[in-house]
Formats: sequence, structure tokens, C-alpha cells
Amino acid sequence: MVLACLIWGSSPIFYKALSHVPPDEILAHRTLWSFVIFAGVLAVQKRLPVLRAVLCNLRQMRVIAFAALMISINWFLFILSIQIEKAVEASLGYYIFPLVAVLLGVVSFGERLGRLQWAAVGLAGAAVVVLTIGQGVAPWISLILAVTFGLYGLVKKKLTLGPVVTVTAEVTVLLPFAMFWLVRLLWQGETHFTDTPATAVLLISSGIITALPLILFSRATQHVPLATVGLIQYINPTGQFLCAVLLFGEPFSAVHSVTFAMIWLALALYSSEGFLQDRARRSSGIASSTDAAD
Repeated sequence: MVLACLIWGSSPIFYKALSHVPPDEILAHRTLWSFVIFAGVLAVQKRLPVLRAVLCNLRQMRVIAFAALMISINWFLFILSIQIEKAVEASLGYYIFPLVAVLLGVVSFGERLGRLQWAAVGLAGAAVVVLTIGQGVAPWISLILAVTFGLYGLVKKKLTLGPVVTVTAEVTVLLPFAMFWLVRLLWQGETHFTDTPATAVLLISSGIITALPLILFSRATQHVPLATVGLIQYINPTGQFLCAVLLFGEPFSAVHSVTFAMIWLALALYSSEGFLQDRARRSSGIASSTDAAD
């Protein structure tokens, strides 16, 4: 779990090394090579028939197509944010994401929040307002990243299949568009894949950067308590934030300091509520087991 989040958190370094390649071409290669790796994993596991069954199920494919749209927007905007020196704003989006996901759960599934969770959501909203007033413009990159990833997670809850199968189905949906774009770039002589061997290796490696942490993450979630998963996931935006400020030298103003302090406090409140709920569930489970033994 930690390794998966460290890979995600350090990914800005990888995409910074590809800053000479347009984000649309990177996205197309990321889709292509992710498909190759995920399909290979399913082939080794002898689960390709499961993928075929998903692709032939119209009801599931509607959900997967929407998920594919959300994750492609998210991937593209993240890559773009690194190239236009907005990595701080991108990291803020992934900090906000858990709170957006909670709010989407309330709206879509009628989930109930505790007082600390409502306070966390309200504090996150106030932080966005502070940043908007301070910068004179809304942090659109942060908001779109948080909302698209939140919607992506929301629709994925409707699928009972494993994450590797569903992500493979998503990149399969995106694959024709990616191939069309790559062939177009090659035909017009605008491809960067043939610039240097290093560029080619990096573009192919975008599939590994996408696939490896997801496989690690899906494996870890089978053994790690959800409350712990929620906390460890903050390594990802923290790594992105440190890359942006310490490595890329992006500006971090007083307004950013106030905004991030409010977001970190909101996440502390949210995580505290999660731990309290998890402890209550465990206590009730132990009490039930004791009663049953008696």
C-alpha cells in the first residue's frame, strides 16, 4: 500500500521528464501501454474470458464507458498540470478528493455523515473559497481533478468486478481513440515517440507507472483495514505537493499556506471520524463474539 502511494506521489517527476511531449500524446501512450500490461496480467491469470464477458455486457459497459471518460479527463489534466507548473494545484485536488467522494456518497447513496465529517466537508469548501478569493480565480484544476476522480470512484462502486478487470475494460474503451491519435501523429510526422530512445522508453513506461501501483493497491486493500487505507492514501498528494514545492520550485504563497492548513485540518477531522467508527465496529464485533461464546 505504501509503495503504491509512493509511486503515485512521485509520478510528477516522471511526467516532468516528458514535458517536451504534448499531454495528449502522453495520454494516448499511457492508454496503449496500460492496456498491454493489464491485458497481459489477465492473460497470465487466465481471466481474459472475464474481460470479454464484461465488454459484451451492455449495462456494465455504460458504467465502464463513463468511468473511462472520467479517468481520461483526470489523467490528461494531471499531466497538463505538471507541464504548466500547476502541480501544487493538482496535489490540492487529490487532497480534496476524499471529501468530495464523501459528499457524492451522501447525494447518491444517502450515506450519513458524522458531525466531524460534516465539519471536514465544510472546512474544505471554505478552503476553496479562501483560495479563490486570494488568487482571484477558482482553483479549477484542483476542483476538476477532485470531482472527476470522485465520480470515477462513485460509478465504480456499482461494479462488482475486481479493479484490474474494470481498469482493463476502461482502457479497452479508450484504446481506439488512443490508437487513432497516435497513428495521426505518426502520419503527420508530429510524433515524439521516435525523438530519442529515452523518450520512447519513458512513453512505454507510462503504462508501468499506471498499472503497477494499481495492482499493488488492489492487492493491499484485501488485507489492510479501510481506515488505514484512507490515511495511507494521503502519501500520494503529499508526495505531489513536495515534488511541486521542493523539486519544481513552484510558488507557495501565504494564501496557499492558509488553504492547505484548512484542508489538512479537514482531513484530520475526517480521518478521526473514520477511526472512531472503525473502532466502534470492532468493539461491537468483539462484544457480539463474546456474547455468542457465552
